[in-house]
Amino acid sequence: MDVYTLLPAPEVAADLARRLKSRRLARNLTQPGLAARSGVPLGTLKKFERTGSISLVSFVRLVVALGEQAGLERLMETDDRDYLTLDQMLATPKPRKRGRIT
Repeated sequence: MDVYTLLPAPEVAADLARRLKSRRLARNLTQPGLAARSGVPLGTLKKFERTGSISLVSFVRLVVALGEQAGLERLMETDDRDYLTLDQMLATPKPRKRGRIT
């Protein structure tokens, strides 16, 4: 998703809307069906798919209703480093959280 660093926020939101719509269609869900499953008003879902505009809470509800919450969990991981093996993870020094007062 490095491409998002080059896009303005409205374009990122529109891309997220396209991706969510694609996943909805892949699961053969209608807009009313997803709205009912998620608790997000149908009008809000329609507007999101059309414009990319939605509240964070509603977006999360839609993502969870589609079973895509793992993507949100990966987004919020606390460690940004990518490890290939357990040995690499253990060999990497942890950054100090605070300095020593002398």
